[in-house]
Amino acid sequence: MTRAELILQIKSKKTFLCVGLDPDLDKIPKHLQETEDPIFEFCKQIVDATAAYCVSFKPNNAFFEAYGISGMISMEKTILYIKEHHPHHFVISDAKRGDIGNTSTMYARAAFEHLKADAVTVAPYMGKDSVAPFLQFAGKWAIVLALTSNEGSSDFQLMEAHGTELYKQVLEKVSAWGTEENLMFVVGATKATMLTEIRALVPDHFLLVPGVGAQGGSLAEVCRFGLSKDVGLLINSSRGIIYASNGADFAEAAAVEAAKIAKEMSAYF
Repeated sequence: MTRAELILQIKSKKTFLCVGLDPDLDKIPKHLQETEDPIFEFCKQIVDATAAYCVSFKPNNAFFEAYGISGMISMEKTILYIKEHHPHHFVISDAKRGDIGNTSTMYARAAFEHLKADAVTVAPYMGKDSVAPFLQFAGKWAIVLALTSNEGSSDFQLMEAHGTELYKQVLEKVSAWGTEENLMFVVGATKATMLTEIRALVPDHFLLVPGVGAQGGSLAEVCRFGLSKDVGLLINSSRGIIYASNGADFAEAAAVEAAKIAKEMSAYF
């Protein structure tokens, strides 16, 4: 999916919601446990229920890989299902890759050629040759970790070197490796007030913003500081949507929560 196509979907649907798919067999409704592939069945129903209210889905690789080969098959089935039945949705493989060049090339091929994802999250710690391979695929994206919302983010990201925080140096350096057409950045919603400085460094890049909802991030705050002229945001919500109910009505409950967020987002158009 190109930047222009993504912007078209956002503006036509008046939403920039990304639904995170974090399947956990301990939380999936019990009636699905009896199906042949409960993880896929759960994700499929969540996708179908929320597709009208979002422009993106983000399968979190770890939540599939934790179940071994069967979980990885479920992830592949989920992504291919989205591609077939909801082809205008932007699919992010949340794998947080990042290794030496030839290994990153294989990770990129796995995400883009095999799984057919549109984007993959990437850790930039190992430098340009760990990120560049993800930028070599037409119509595909690298989403690079910049400023995250986890407890340990300050251990490195906020450290100063030559008077500038590390995350700002990451934004400035990495943005030169790609363009607004193939490169996004992860910025946690709980760091919303820092978005003004981030936008000064990357005014036109899309930002993937996790942390809204269950993690306490504010949609209004993120929009206040982070919106660009082309919206420029994909705001992710996972647990608050997909686990809105653990009963037979789980998909309907997920749709209700997604609709609430989408309605709030519509005010910005």
